[in-house]
Amino acid sequence: MTEFTVWAPEASRVRLRLTGAADHEMRASRGGWWRVEVPDAGDDYQFLLDDDDQALPDPRSRWQPDGVHGPSRRYDHAAFDWTDGGWTGRQLPGSVLYELHVGTFTPEGTFDAAIGKLDHLVDLGVDMIELLPVNAFNGEHNWGYDGACWFAPHEPYGGPDGLKRLVDAAHAKGLGVILDVVYNHFGPSGAYAPMFAPYLSERDTPWGQAVNLDGPHSDGVRRFITDSILMWLRDYHVDGLRLDAVHAMPDSRAVHLLEEIAVEVESLSVHLGRPLSLIAESDLNDPRLISPREAGGYGLHAQWNDDAHHALHTLLTGERQGYYGDFGTMECLAEVLTGAFFHTGTWSTFRHRQHGRPVDPRTPGHRFVAYLQNHDQIGNRALGDRLSATLSPALLRVGATLLMTAPFTPMLFMGEEWAASTPWQYFTSHPEPELATAVVTGRRSEFAAHGWPPGDVPDPQDRQTFVRSRLDWAELDKPEHRQMYEFHRRLIALRKSRPELSDPHLFAIDVRHGDRFLVMRRGGCLVAANLADKPQRVTLPGVARRVLLATGEGVTVQRDRIELPAETAAIVAL
Repeated sequence: MTEFTVWAPEASRVRLRLTGAADHEMRASRGGWWRVEVPDAGDDYQFLLDDDDQALPDPRSRWQPDGVHGPSRRYDHAAFDWTDGGWTGRQLPGSVLYELHVGTFTPEGTFDAAIGKLDHLVDLGVDMIELLPVNAFNGEHNWGYDGACWFAPHEPYGGPDGLKRLVDAAHAKGLGVILDVVYNHFGPSGAYAPMFAPYLSERDTPWGQAVNLDGPHSDGVRRFITDSILMWLRDYHVDGLRLDAVHAMPDSRAVHLLEEIAVEVESLSVHLGRPLSLIAESDLNDPRLISPREAGGYGLHAQWNDDAHHALHTLLTGERQGYYGDFGTMECLAEVLTGAFFHTGTWSTFRHRQHGRPVDPRTPGHRFVAYLQNHDQIGNRALGDRLSATLSPALLRVGATLLMTAPFTPMLFMGEEWAASTPWQYFTSHPEPELATAVVTGRRSEFAAHGWPPGDVPDPQDRQTFVRSRLDWAELDKPEHRQMYEFHRRLIALRKSRPELSDPHLFAIDVRHGDRFLVMRRGGCLVAANLADKPQRVTLPGVARRVLLATGEGVTVQRDRIELPAETAAIVAL
């Protein structure tokens, strides 16, 4: 006998439809659950609500082989033959992250194809890969943030077994795996869960209706999210999750959902005997997310730090539009390096209000994930252009040096290590004409407000927008790209060989700066950076013994002074 269950607390009738068989009436049970046991059940199934004859996939479907609109298929997690029994996990502190999108990381765009590039990442020196969302979404290719099925990996990527093969292979090579997950909204097509229960609230997010975390029947919604989280960590052996846009998850209950999640993940981590990391993306600049529960926080392990990105990006590029307006000075970068956030209850010109809260200086910096580039900061530009499209190789190396020697958890975006020339643009493949038109129109209207002619903004629905965004691995054979790759490789190796360069203690950092130059003391090392287009002589707070790494030629030290050519940085030992 096979039991089928589904949560539909407001339904008056629920039926199970098996492919090629008669429908089965389900019986109501406690908590709004419906159940039925069926002998000799086939693999594919759907549900029918009340007296409606529309067959719907399971909201908790583990496998959608025919897409998000098709029937669900039974899947046995215990049937996969794992080989990572000796894997003890990878902790976030001290790690270097590498964000990648499965669909554009390789020409094939599959989990199995990504396995073939793991040796490259091992050689680079990263510790954990962070996969953009892989749960099932509408169409063939998409960023993944329009997910419809929160328990099923996307079939064109390789489905459930494909994801497990990638995680298993990564662990065999010593790489941890973090999965980006989206629980603040459902995608615009293929999300049938709200037909079963009040998964949505009356509040809105920029991407659709917010999820119901505190209204009637919200206990079941919260359980739905938590069970999905535990599934990825337990059944797919992933080492952590990046929780997308948690600021768009309004929750007025006494114990916030994020804290509940942290408690259950901690219990699972103890049971499995390996570290499990929860990383939030938040626009709030609120350290409560990463403060211990004993101190009144939510107990998450880290959060993305856009202030660190903005401080570096504005200095390197000179851009000041939009939310970059308050950034762009050496003072700003110094505040971020020593305090994590720039907006700490201070005025935000972009928001026209005060924003943020100070970080306790005892908070370890590894709780903040920092980056020069990520999927948002590239893909949400009109043309999806990377820093390599506008910055000199010299400035790219300076930026990388500051990122890798800061007290935060550093993250690279795929291809950044070789200054990839391919853009990473916003792409979708919605098969519904009306939805496709709405996406194209909305994208062009958004950038028209910033002065971009509509014809200059790539069509998200054009397959070539997706194709242009694929990495070109042949670039690694070109000298200029190979040199950039080798520089990142040496930089990461140096970070790992000198404990002071990954020291997370914000209170232990001393930053001095002047006209387009900065000196950061990291224990027995100094990081000196000249962002100017002219050479500069900089006085050091100590006597330099030797240069450990320089981003270009011509760096010289004389006791407490360093000569830095234009757009150059150096790491020196005291």
